[in-house]
Amino acid sequence: MTALLPRLALSVVLASQAAAQTWTHLGPAPIGGSFDAGRVSAIVCHPTLPDRYFAAGADGGVWRTDTGGSTWTPLTDHLPASAVGALALDPADPDTIYAGTGEANFANHSRYGLGIYKSTDAGATWTHLAEPIFAGRCISRLVIDPRDPSRIFAAVTHAGGFPARAAAKGHPQADGPVGLFRSDDAGISWTHVSGGLPSLCLTDLVIDPADPSRMFAAAGRIFGDPANGIYRSTDSGATWVRLSAGLPAGTVGRIALAAAPSRAGRLYALITRPADASGNNASTLGGFRTDNAGDSWTSISPGSIQATYGWYLCVVGVSPTNPDTVLMGGLSLVRSTNAGSNFTTVTPPHVDLHAITWDAAGRLVVGDDGGVHRSPNNGTSWESRNNNLGTIQFYAGVSSHPTDPNRFLGGTQDNGSNLRTSDTLTWTRVTGGDGGWTQWDHANPQRLFTEFQGTGNLYRSTNGGASFNLFSAGIDASDRNCFLPPYLIDPTDPTRMLYATQRVYRSVNGGSWTPISPSLSPTGAVRALAISPADSLTVYAVTNDHRLHVSTDGGASFTTRVTDAIGWPRVTREIRPDPIDPAVVYLAGAAFGSPKVRRSTDRGLTWATLDGDLPDLPVNVLAIDSRCAPNTLYAGTDAGVFQSTDDGRSWRRMDGGLPNACVIDLHTEPAFGRLVAATQGRGLWAAPLPDCPPCTADFNGDGFVDFLDLDAFVVCFEGEGCPPGRTPDLNGDGFVDFFDADTFIEAFEAGC
Repeated sequence: MTALLPRLALSVVLASQAAAQTWTHLGPAPIGGSFDAGRVSAIVCHPTLPDRYFAAGADGGVWRTDTGGSTWTPLTDHLPASAVGALALDPADPDTIYAGTGEANFANHSRYGLGIYKSTDAGATWTHLAEPIFAGRCISRLVIDPRDPSRIFAAVTHAGGFPARAAAKGHPQADGPVGLFRSDDAGISWTHVSGGLPSLCLTDLVIDPADPSRMFAAAGRIFGDPANGIYRSTDSGATWVRLSAGLPAGTVGRIALAAAPSRAGRLYALITRPADASGNNASTLGGFRTDNAGDSWTSISPGSIQATYGWYLCVVGVSPTNPDTVLMGGLSLVRSTNAGSNFTTVTPPHVDLHAITWDAAGRLVVGDDGGVHRSPNNGTSWESRNNNLGTIQFYAGVSSHPTDPNRFLGGTQDNGSNLRTSDTLTWTRVTGGDGGWTQWDHANPQRLFTEFQGTGNLYRSTNGGASFNLFSAGIDASDRNCFLPPYLIDPTDPTRMLYATQRVYRSVNGGSWTPISPSLSPTGAVRALAISPADSLTVYAVTNDHRLHVSTDGGASFTTRVTDAIGWPRVTREIRPDPIDPAVVYLAGAAFGSPKVRRSTDRGLTWATLDGDLPDLPVNVLAIDSRCAPNTLYAGTDAGVFQSTDDGRSWRRMDGGLPNACVIDLHTEPAFGRLVAATQGRGLWAAPLPDCPPCTADFNGDGFVDFLDLDAFVVCFEGEGCPPGRTPDLNGDGFVDFFDADTFIEAFEAGC
């Protein structure tokens, strides 16, 4: 076994090197001009310290400010789940905070959770609780009994998405129980509560501040259910009765609730129509008020504030001092100062509302798709409170300038496409909407491309990003899309571009597009597209019905090679062609319980799995460092980046400051010596590329692969002396035999 020692020592060195790579945060935090951050799903404010807030990034973890939002500190980057849906402060000890993981806003990007976090020192340290109980699902609300802070209630939902539960990514507990759970020991153990409540997703939960034994729960399965509705308990949650007087009689969708702290028995509700299977039709059904603790309800009209996706946007807040001041949030925010008789639009600088509260100074504080906004006058005027709040959610398709390491272009969730032009955390928005795939022409850096959601919404800049114009002539706007269609500049011919809906388009004149392929899916669309850098006629496409297709004629015709490419339904970068060998391609698997890293050496005909000891985590993207032999592989997972230097047999996590965030895009930049990771919830990061391990075939270490290496290996193999640091046990099995000779010959013939 002594022959293994040099090899094991090398493995330790490489593992240490990977772990020691220091990641640098590149922003955005915030986006310049608008001062937006990423989506904030929950906010709680300290009851006596007016400038202390805790904010939950939808996929960015928990943050704290002690300056009213002038600066923020991330608190949970080291914890296993970054998606957060609920926050609660202990009313008896506001240094004790609970965070329910999993974002219960039901979108494709509202990821699953892994239990509850608890801190007793204002977020300095945390205990991870209840993962076996709640993993794979989401927590929409946490409430604490003010009479007994050890009694906590959790409203639990399934993870969202279209198709249903796509955001759970196949987590083995995704179909576990939902509804109401209670802990009587401060979060350590939990009981599933029924007592008349249906086993449906609970979208909201309220303890009556005037009578804590009275509680209200909203069963709001977003696709509708006959048992959806508002339920009341008068015995601290032991038994429940459905309320009906004055409430809609038909099937409803998501429901939000809020109780007035300054008037006993007054509650408000916002009720949404059910969503269809694609997430449409979920408009505002109406607002409702009760003044007798739910015995009867009065209809009020906030207007159609949720567009058609109230499953995603549904929140109510009541002033802590004035029971007549109520705010209802959806796409827009409306306010009534007369208990709902009429409403005024008071939308903050960013639309899409998810959280409404007030701080200890009486200022209104909201969380939305643009971060945190605050108003001193209940919405009449607003200010952004997002400085260094690094919660931006990137989509796949981040690109970079070929010669300037400070310049990046990336599309983000509901915050447009943004350009970084200097060494700063502040980026500039260049186009709006949900920003998707981007491309930076490395042959002409003045030429950039962005898009926003939908077919044909593709934009081009010819002046380095100073302005953008629509570039969609020839694309049929009625084509199906995967929300953000992928497109590419040919790496060998920048005049040629490809764009994919359910079929592939080509542009060769820089002015218009022509469809060149048939439809690749009977009902879906292309979510991933890749061109081999070594052979531009080899094109790969993955459709959101889990099929990988291969073309060898530049995208005109395709053959289906894989039917189980299970992954995220939106735009991805799950296919990675080898940069040198046109027949080699890698495929990531963004789901639990399925292959994570696959490689084909024959353009997709056959596949080998390279998962090794990689944890069972969704792998969203792969990157390759082809300077090394074998290729160094990087896997962007739902919990950071993993590296393999031995063809996938073993993997190690690249620590060094990268949060445990969902990595949605990843690419190597050898010219700048760095690896770039785009996260869903914690912005963009970069780390130095580790050095390559020693070349196996360069056995004598002289920097060349030639017959002198063969001579050196034979001498070592026969036991007559080995070069320093070398062992003849090349396959690491503990024996010196002809299998090691085979390993050397394979490396020698490959050139390394």
